[in-house]
Amino acid sequence: QVRVVESGGGLVQAGDSLRLSCAASGRTFSNSAMAMGWFRQAPGKERELVAAIRWSGTSASGTAIYYGRSVKGRFTISRDNAENTVYLQMNSLKPEDTGVYYCAAGRYTSIYYSPQAYDYWGQGTQVTVSS
Repeated sequence: QVRVVESGGGLVQAGDSLRLSCAASGRTFSNSAMAMGWFRQAPGKERELVAAIRWSGTSASGTAIYYGRSVKGRFTISRDNAENTVYLQMNSLKPEDTGVYYCAAGRYTSIYYSPQAYDYWGQGTQVTVSS
């Protein structure tokens, strides 16, 4: 079984920055080839992709990143090569970024931008951006 734990949410003002962390532990897939993603869900809305990363090996050439359209240029996803940990740096936050942010982990896949690609999900962390 795989455990996924998010941290770093909170209440901030518009224009502020926040960094989320996500650690996957347990019987992970091949540590050298995985995908992890951040998704968010606002009240009354469907869950949407924020950012996702997949990697095969430790070289940059084996890594691919995908951003949701609304966060591109403001958010950055990265990972710790030594651990199954990914980070989401969120800058220039807007009130519409408010929601529960979920981290997910799964096997290396071509559809790593889709929620269907992920087998394991965290409980979510609340991010609230006030205007």
